[in-house]
Amino acid sequence: MNIEMNDARPAEAVSWRKRVSSLKHLPPVLKMVWKAAPGVLMCSLVSRLLAAVLPITLLAITRKIIDSIYLVTTHQRSLSRGFWFLVALEFLLAGVGIILARLVDFSEKVLAERYTNYVNIRIMRHAATLDLTSYEDPQFYDKLERARVQGADRSGLIQESGQLLQEFISTVTLAAGVYLISPWILCALVTFVVPAFLGETHFAFLGYSLNVQQTPARRELDYLRLLGASKESAKEQKLFGLGSFLVGKYKAVSDELYRQNVILSRRRLLVGSLLSLLGTVGYYGTYAYGIHLTLIGALTLGTLTFLAGAILGASNSIQALFSTFSHIADHALFVSDLIEFFGVQPKVSSKPICLAGPRPIRQGFEFKNVSFAYPGRSRQVLENVNFHLEPGERIALVGANGQGKTTIVKLLTRLYDATGGQILLDGNDLRDYDLESLWKEIAVIFQDFMRYDMTASENIAAGRIEEKENSFRVRAAAMKSNAEEVVRKLPKRYEQMLGCRFSGGVDLSGGEWQKLALARAYLRDAQLLILDEPTAALDAKSEHEVFERFAELTEGKMSVLISHRFSTVRMADRILVLKNGTIAEQGPHCQLVNSGGCYAEMFELQAAHYR
Repeated sequence: MNIEMNDARPAEAVSWRKRVSSLKHLPPVLKMVWKAAPGVLMCSLVSRLLAAVLPITLLAITRKIIDSIYLVTTHQRSLSRGFWFLVALEFLLAGVGIILARLVDFSEKVLAERYTNYVNIRIMRHAATLDLTSYEDPQFYDKLERARVQGADRSGLIQESGQLLQEFISTVTLAAGVYLISPWILCALVTFVVPAFLGETHFAFLGYSLNVQQTPARRELDYLRLLGASKESAKEQKLFGLGSFLVGKYKAVSDELYRQNVILSRRRLLVGSLLSLLGTVGYYGTYAYGIHLTLIGALTLGTLTFLAGAILGASNSIQALFSTFSHIADHALFVSDLIEFFGVQPKVSSKPICLAGPRPIRQGFEFKNVSFAYPGRSRQVLENVNFHLEPGERIALVGANGQGKTTIVKLLTRLYDATGGQILLDGNDLRDYDLESLWKEIAVIFQDFMRYDMTASENIAAGRIEEKENSFRVRAAAMKSNAEEVVRKLPKRYEQMLGCRFSGGVDLSGGEWQKLALARAYLRDAQLLILDEPTAALDAKSEHEVFERFAELTEGKMSVLISHRFSTVRMADRILVLKNGTIAEQGPHCQLVNSGGCYAEMFELQAAHYR
């Protein structure tokens, strides 16, 4: 994957506009910070406000102390009555400054932790509301990846926002002190610092542009890391000798990203160093001018000390103010990805006024001239499909791969909306029902079912998570799916951690995992049971055991079964044969076999292997 540095340059012309416009994302982020930890945020703000006025206060006290000492040593005057009070006050304020700095540091760390947790939880919640089609879009994955990174990496925005407030107050108070003594010194300081600020913002935008362009490459690196060190890929990697290939591919992409980052960092180092030197020239030039004023008697020694401290503090504060603002603009550019992610809304959703899922279902589901094409593709996966699934009926979907069997399931469960035609449930459009209540009436086990690295009990309870504490129902579901015999062999039974991700986990065979997945469907106790290749990973004996109970488990329920095994689908009341995105044949097994159509042909091909 090749990403040229020159690709970022056309964006420079509009960089200022984009930097300024990106600041509109700060209020939503600050609102999230407030929601994450309002008390901690208030503590941080108060501490920073107090810390911001300390420098000018200490300089003012130091000025009085030095002038008093000068009068005593040169004019033989006695110490003023409040002299030692000022010394004690200066000592006290210095101690307060140390405590405030630690309090600010503590508050910021706690706040960053709370904010990161809050954002990550919000990302997970929002991602859970999005359409299945979103997860099939590479651009969405780029946006999701950047949002996840911003949730973890942009907590620095909180600290720098607080620093900006503190530096602004410090700058205003110190600049006011310098201005009262010499307005020209203040003008000189600002003049020398502005170029450094412009340079920082310029490179901040280039860094953002490069990061956006590198997102697909970084996702590729994550995928290659997964391939190079995962249980799923380990067998083929070793047997096919893919290790060197994957390492080489990873190295090529990572080296290109490294090269691009070094080029930008080198430019930033050179130009930034030169511009930063201007700030140093500004400080020492104005300091020398202050010495000149003192030598000609225009300033007292205490005033020179005050001015020197104020010039240094103002110079540092102005540079820090501009630098922090630049960093915040940088963060704001990146945070825009997070805000945009939260702005993505699902297309499949419940209407404001909708129907509750019917219980019981009385008329069933009906497909009326249903067509469907996946987003961004012109080819119709389904075209004018018509069938009726009645209450209590068991149907099977058969056909070659890619004929639309799983797509029908996704439309039936409203993971997608049909692009043509209409799907009815009890005579009402499926889109008129509340999604949550509709899904509660459906239990689905897909061929690519999830294997949760959790306890055996939690793996089963995922089917109806509100029942996770109901051990009786969990165990009953396990017995129905024959998962009980799997759990009985585990050292900690239902509390055994499964998978290899965490310490103490026990991995299962494909068939054992599938029995747990089947248990989820039975625990759900839904009116519609959908099994997409439910016995794909089971041996013949286990398959026979599952379908011995098929009639019992689906009694009184509608069920949809997808399978390539005709010994399985023949148990259905009706079989729908899909070909070229349409229903080519339908009927009971015996009728279809005797008809001599495509079902009979497929049945004979499979039966021939067992003769």
